[in-house]
Amino acid sequence: MVNIYTRLQAAAERLIAKSGQAGAMKRITPPDPVSGGEGSETLYTATLLPMTYDQRYINGTTILTTDRQIYISSVGLGVVPQVGDIVSASGVDYHVINADPNNYDGVTNVIFIVQGRISS
Repeated sequence: MVNIYTRLQAAAERLIAKSGQAGAMKRITPPDPVSGGEGSETLYTATLLPMTYDQRYINGTTILTTDRQIYISSVGLGVVPQVGDIVSASGVDYHVINADPNNYDGVTNVIFIVQGRISS
């Protein structure tokens, strides 16, 4: 039996695929604190949709006018986006400064919504 969250995930996937774009998410793992060495970088392909925040949410402190609310399809994405990741959309890199997994039942990630701030 398919639960409601699986159906919501499928609906979110269809909407993002229809209006969104191919993009990428990069996770940078720091070097081992004991043995040192190089950090590693892993790239994940994603289907995503960057949106401008509604003016009423922009306060100049936690949300800036250049921040984007990025909807990322959870289907096929190998990781859960987290603060510190970098999302690339339309040739622009955004640092994830806030992430919401939208996982209501503790099992199914319906959609990922992140707050992205332009990398400088």
